[in-house]
Amino acid sequence: MNEKISILIVDDEESVRDSLYNWFIDDGYEVECAENAKKALSLLDKKDFDIVLADIKMPGMDGMEMHRRIKALSREPIVIIMTAFASVDTAVQALKDGAFDYVTKPFDPDDLSHLIRNAATQVALKAENRNLKEQMTSLSDVEDIVGESEALKTVLREIESVAPSDSSVIITGESGTGKELVARAIHANSPRKYFPLISVHCGALSESLLESELFGHEKGAFTGATFNRKGRFEMADGGTIFLDEIATISPKMQIELLRVLESKTFVRVGGNKEITSDFRVICATNKDLESMVRNGTFREDLYYRLNVVNIRIPPLRERIEDIPLLVSHFIRKYCRSMSRDLISIEPAALRHLEKFEFPGNVRELENMIERAIVIGNGKEIRLKDLPMGREAMGESVESLEDLEKKHISRILDKYGWNISRAARALNVDRATLYNKIRKYELKQE
Repeated sequence: MNEKISILIVDDEESVRDSLYNWFIDDGYEVECAENAKKALSLLDKKDFDIVLADIKMPGMDGMEMHRRIKALSREPIVIIMTAFASVDTAVQALKDGAFDYVTKPFDPDDLSHLIRNAATQVALKAENRNLKEQMTSLSDVEDIVGESEALKTVLREIESVAPSDSSVIITGESGTGKELVARAIHANSPRKYFPLISVHCGALSESLLESELFGHEKGAFTGATFNRKGRFEMADGGTIFLDEIATISPKMQIELLRVLESKTFVRVGGNKEITSDFRVICATNKDLESMVRNGTFREDLYYRLNVVNIRIPPLRERIEDIPLLVSHFIRKYCRSMSRDLISIEPAALRHLEKFEFPGNVRELENMIERAIVIGNGKEIRLKDLPMGREAMGESVESLEDLEKKHISRILDKYGWNISRAARALNVDRATLYNKIRKYELKQE
């Protein structure tokens, strides 16, 4: 998160500015300083800052007046007021005026660092909210779900039918078919679309981590719990929670999840206060939950609570006629992201794609197109640029795991092994990326 967070420190004392500057630079933030409110407003006029840390007592314009002027900016930063003159009235007024928080001098470095981390999290949430609003039109039109096959049209009709309701949905289908994309389309076409869609990849977390992730925890609940943390159910209030790989959760978590779905209330780990949240639940799995119910590995009552509506995503081999459209879509996507001129695909290469079984479904096709664009040098994707094409031409071909390993290694090297940035570039969460690093025994050189 830190690599994109910028902080403006505003204080008339040079020693305070220098100390805060060095603290936050060491924490990896981008930092600038101003000795008074006038200079700070001039900097804010030229550049967007994410966080402003402003002294309340300064010559000329004070921090409270500066805050009121900051609120008129088109992209309003988060403001934290600081002062050596601790006053409950001043603190309350600062918070009423919209300040994120209020701190007193002298500062405890650990407490201040924690406060800035919380503010940085708020910055990230605001940025995500802006992005969601910008994408709302395209999401509502389900433009990212590409194809014209009858099998896909059935899925689109089901999305249109179920989206306006609050019913629970289970999305089933093989890995790589686009289950999360369907979940996003349901949310984007629902009355909850202006509230968050919170995703949880259940299979990537242990039972204890999943419990903390879903319900949150109180400070001191376990080793390492140094502050209170909201859970995903709490974050999803008013919106939708998407539970991917729902079949992987433990029997204990199945009981906990059933209780939360029935009451819409829960308690944070280590807490005793009951929290209420209004959320819709959408789940996804590539397992046969009915069989798991029959053999006793998945609770029947939870299954029926979740399975109000079931949307099955067809594998790519059942919608072969969509392959040309998907290929064109991915070519446009990756040519744009790589800043390359739009290319085409030769007929022989497209024919081979239409004959391929695609055990990894749409995700595998997307990876193939991305790889072909990366290694190809011409104005079109040729047969030899595709793994199955090289095999047909008698050349050796790397396995998908080898390709994935090389691609992940290349992205990690590109971003200097910054896990957060690499995970975003790969469009996976940090836990998934760590699992891949362990799986392929990747190491930073």
